[in-house]
Amino acid sequence: MLVEECMKTEVITLHPDATIETALKLLHKHHIRHIPIVDDDNKVIGIVSDRDVRDASPSIFENDSQPEELQNAISSIMTSPVTTVHPLDFVEEVASIFYEQEIACVPVTRNNVLVGIITEKDMLYTLIQLTGTHVQSSQIEVKVINKPGILPQVTQVFGKRKVNISSVLIYPYKPDPNYKIIVVRIQTMNPLPTIDDLKEAGYEVLWPKMPGMTT
Repeated sequence: MLVEECMKTEVITLHPDATIETALKLLHKHHIRHIPIVDDDNKVIGIVSDRDVRDASPSIFENDSQPEELQNAISSIMTSPVTTVHPLDFVEEVASIFYEQEIACVPVTRNNVLVGIITEKDMLYTLIQLTGTHVQSSQIEVKVINKPGILPQVTQVFGKRKVNISSVLIYPYKPDPNYKIIVVRIQTMNPLPTIDDLKEAGYEVLWPKMPGMTT
């Protein structure tokens, strides 16, 4: 899936000379956690998070109703330079950026101009879609030997029952690198006939574990 398929295109932005108070109000009003800072050409020059704004704000125990700190320019606390992604990047690459850089949001730019934003929450929703858990379905995990061509062999078994496959994931079998796990989510609430087909074809089903079921 591409970034452009899951990014938000309506983005709240600020110019670098806007005040911290303005950012604070926007964060609360729109229930957002990040604001890209852009120049007059809508090019991203920085980004601020709700944490940045909180850290720069005075304590709630102070009596000053109009603290001077809130009148400072947002450029004084923004993060710069900013990691950005392109609309045609893959969401897997964005997930890697979030993990490696320990960030929760990246602006999306085309020709250095802001066109969208993608957050951790967007990524989690995308993961739900990619794994098919947002539709009524059953998950089957099959242990297979790690060799070329094994995936189409396994999916042929599913084809016998003419069940609709929502998603397919593959991950290593940690106890033995010679094997891997194929996770198939199918749109049926009764996976038993398909499980029987897999066992008959000689495959080991790790999940679901049914009473009396042997592998």
